[in-house]
Amino acid sequence: TILVDAEDASSLPAAKLRRSMGYVMQAAGLMPHRTVVDNVATVPRLNGVPRGRARDRARELLDVVGLPQGLASRYPAQLSGGQQQRVGVARALAADPPVLLMDEPFSAVDPVVRHELQRELLRLQRDLGKTIVFVTHDIDEAVLLGDRIAVFAVGGRLAQVAGPEELLRAPADDFVAGFVGRDRGFRHLGFFDDSGLAVDGSRSVARAALTSARPEGWEVVLDGDGRPVGWTSPEHVGAVVGGGSLHRAGGTLRTALDAALSSPSGRGVVVDDAGRFLGTVAATAVIAEADRRRAEAQRERDHSAPAEAG
Repeated sequence: TILVDAEDASSLPAAKLRRSMGYVMQAAGLMPHRTVVDNVATVPRLNGVPRGRARDRARELLDVVGLPQGLASRYPAQLSGGQQQRVGVARALAADPPVLLMDEPFSAVDPVVRHELQRELLRLQRDLGKTIVFVTHDIDEAVLLGDRIAVFAVGGRLAQVAGPEELLRAPADDFVAGFVGRDRGFRHLGFFDDSGLAVDGSRSVARAALTSARPEGWEVVLDGDGRPVGWTSPEHVGAVVGGGSLHRAGGTLRTALDAALSSPSGRGVVVDDAGRFLGTVAATAVIAEADRRRAEAQRERDHSAPAEAG
């Protein structure tokens, strides 16, 4: 049984049920002959809200989803894919529904826009406190967005319902294990922050002094503002070697390990919020910290588990 505001959803009239929920789909589903503001105002108008008040609410929601007011009078064809998806989210929120249904809403946009929309959805959820049922085939998206994840097997069988951490740590069966992937241990690092990770203030060299530098090992090359631009080494005197992502201090062990593994030196570059160099961290240090945190979490689970009756 599915309850919405303590009412059995199967007992509600279909039209009432549809209008009491927000719905966002893959291609936004906007009406091409209506402006942005009138698309957002659709459900309030169907529910009998006067046009002026519905449009005022629609304009408020443009701010909520991060769209400029200048887009209110445009048509969907005049918007980018990411903007159309934001309009779709605003329309879903227009009637202030208790539940939002989102059916692969970000799968049709490019990866950069998709990541931005995912972060925006997390902000909206934090600010508005809505219940969101989000359908996706992307396990990374599910882990990023979900408080609870339901994995369905072939034939619609519910294979497991769990929080992201538990799902990655303890898949219920082979199907779930295959779905979350063999690299689930790497994904699991996203649940640990870097608070216990020691950063080594490794040697660095200013780019302006690169031609005269004689590095003894791998050194980080910094621009005039102290931001890393690459690496240099005894084998690359006077040159900058690219490669490697950056780990922002305060992030997760997953991003720290990714930075280390993608670096030509085997060490991840750590930066502050302004992108300035703080130091480096070795992949072995990240793995050791992850092992420590896992052991700590296991001890807490063992301690909190109910004792078996004797």
